[in-house]
Amino acid sequence: MNTMTSKSVTVIGLGAMGSALANAMLAKQFKVTVWNRNKSKAASLAAKGAFVAESITDAIKASQLLLVCVSDYKATIKIFAEAGVKELLAGRTIVQLSTGTPKEARELDAWAKQNGANCLNGDILAWPRQIGTNEATITISGDNEIFSQHVTELQGLAGNINFVGEEPGTSAVLFSAVMAYLAGNWIGFCHGALICENEGFRPDAFGELIHNISPILATESKHMGQVIQNNKFTDPESTINTTGLDLHLLVQQAEEAGISKELPQFAANIFQRAIDAGFGQEEHAAIIKVMRSAS
Repeated sequence: MNTMTSKSVTVIGLGAMGSALANAMLAKQFKVTVWNRNKSKAASLAAKGAFVAESITDAIKASQLLLVCVSDYKATIKIFAEAGVKELLAGRTIVQLSTGTPKEARELDAWAKQNGANCLNGDILAWPRQIGTNEATITISGDNEIFSQHVTELQGLAGNINFVGEEPGTSAVLFSAVMAYLAGNWIGFCHGALICENEGFRPDAFGELIHNISPILATESKHMGQVIQNNKFTDPESTINTTGLDLHLLVQQAEEAGISKELPQFAANIFQRAIDAGFGQEEHAAIIKVMRSAS
């Protein structure tokens, strides 16, 4: 059995992302122990020098630092609820890299402390192929002192390790916000590709166009964050009225082309609500005023 050292790490969960985390640690010459319910997923890692734990308790015993990357927080709790696990956690640090809500992050942090463990809640903003490179970003929230103790190991996972605050749910808050942005982005891109495809244009050429204007989109995102933070929506370069008209035309285009109008109709409805509420002369980000109401 491996003994604990400052260069030891255990990776729990060997899906595409968990395996990428383990590979990154191996590449940085860490002593890596891995565990997964389906042991066949550990074969390639074993060939590279990882120790494959026979049980979850063996995996926990092997390292002071436990990287958890399973499907969600519920799966993590189920693993930690197995016989003999809770008793082994005292003094160890759990870095939860599974997807969860801010509430789940806070609950896991409290549970870990009750059992004498440290907990850092993190979120991966990267694809598995980017793990271990400067392209990857991981946000971390939790005890700053504990983070500082393990920052060297964590830097082996991503070029950008961003500590975002001591409140345990902070990282999950930001991840949820990013997912909201990405969901709109992915659906919007696919609707745009559908328009191109229906009219005989190449979707990959559309993708190239978006790539080329991405600096403009990044600047727009930063600007929107600032105006929402300051609640200052005046002096727009383009108004909700103008965009609302454009979105109604996008609905019309979908109807004329005989393609799905689900996305443009959804967007047009939100902008129309903002217009009806009297915000038509303000800039796009002012739609948050009507979105703040859950009704």
